[in-house]
Amino acid sequence: MNIYLIILGIVALIALFVIGIYNKLVRLKNRVDSSWADIDVQLKRRYDLIPNLVETVKAYATHEEGTLTKVIEARNSAMKTHDGVSDVAAMSATENQLSATLKSIFALSENYPDLKANTNFLKLQDELSDTENKIFAARRFFNSVVEEFNTAIEVFPNTLFVGMLGYKKRDFFALDDEKARDVVKVSF
Repeated sequence: MNIYLIILGIVALIALFVIGIYNKLVRLKNRVDSSWADIDVQLKRRYDLIPNLVETVKAYATHEEGTLTKVIEARNSAMKTHDGVSDVAAMSATENQLSATLKSIFALSENYPDLKANTNFLKLQDELSDTENKIFAARRFFNSVVEEFNTAIEVFPNTLFVGMLGYKKRDFFALDDEKARDVVKVSF
């Protein structure tokens, strides 16, 4: 009878241990999903601001149609990827492209003093800059939560149970280092 109690106690301890691991992974997964939703909200805000910014710039820089077209194409590509894919790597690539084209619009304003002084443009530029800062903060938070989640999956003894529980590593929201560091060149 004592041996059965000891075995039952060991099984109960193992069960509690696995439940603890499972609950920790669920909490971390939910934090990853929540932080992804924060990025999602800021990206949608950015998508809404871009057409207004482009229209304001069009009024002043009529012969810059190529630059403005690139911004709209990058926005549309990012929105399409955003709506149709939950792949972090694909989303990162299109968002990096959009960020690069937005830099070119702000660089255009340096060559158009009237545009630079336009209150609508300044307001939109400030709102977009604020949104970019929020996106940056949301990306940073997302990556820290993903790091915590991935670490929890890889450490022993969690790694023994992760496969059975169905958890997999998550991708980071990475910047394309080459494009992120490029200086925007505007030539006429």
